[in-house]
Amino acid sequence: MVDSVSELVLRTDDSRGVTTLTLNRPEAFNALSEDLLSQLQSALDNLAKDSNLRVLIIAGLGKAFCAGHDLREMRAHPSIEYYQKLFKQCGRMMMSIQHLKVPVIAKVQGIATAAGCQLVAQCDLAVASSDARFAVSGVNLGLFCSTPSVALSRNLSRKAAFEMLVTGDFISAQEAMVKGLVNRVAQPNDLDATVEELVAKILSKPTAALAMGKELFYKQLETGMDGAYAFAANTMACNMMEDTALEGVQAFLEKRPPNW
Repeated sequence: MVDSVSELVLRTDDSRGVTTLTLNRPEAFNALSEDLLSQLQSALDNLAKDSNLRVLIIAGLGKAFCAGHDLREMRAHPSIEYYQKLFKQCGRMMMSIQHLKVPVIAKVQGIATAAGCQLVAQCDLAVASSDARFAVSGVNLGLFCSTPSVALSRNLSRKAAFEMLVTGDFISAQEAMVKGLVNRVAQPNDLDATVEELVAKILSKPTAALAMGKELFYKQLETGMDGAYAFAANTMACNMMEDTALEGVQAFLEKRPPNW
């Protein structure tokens, strides 16, 4: 089923609980205008309340996945207050992706630059077409990609991320996979099938375990080692009390498939 959230964001749902949000500004390379950010935020807020959601896919129409912020719109409002509000708005949207209880997959069919590259990095998983390219190229305009650096530096090694940030150079999809920005690279005609392969594997796992696991994954990354182990131990204990985990362990001991 396709439900147009707006002219800028298209929502598609299927019966399995898989939703796709598609950026729909192909003529502007899906640049993150204020309106697009607002409508994407609204869609994410609604999905956060959807108990049927199992997986979210974020995609883009046209040649680009997302070219970052709308520079023309930004240049038209040269004030510190405007820019602070804009980047705060974008940051909230990015964190809404992390706060969703389900895995979020970026399906990257074309270029992803600046905040568009940030969006790829912010998603939990990413699958890219072999034609896709990635850059945090604001430095070429005299604007260091500070907000994209937050997500980028949490995906790539420090030196790899910093090189992208200070050179503004593009990297290929294959390089992005080697560096840790994307999980898989597919030929353009195989992109949908490769995303679906990942989706199917996620759907085969218990929802509660994935929700607990995602929350733990990000919290422990931002915590010292002692705190991380304490939080992880408590999460494991709570997870073990879930019916799906008890059944999964019992099925393993009895050498049979789990009955989820």
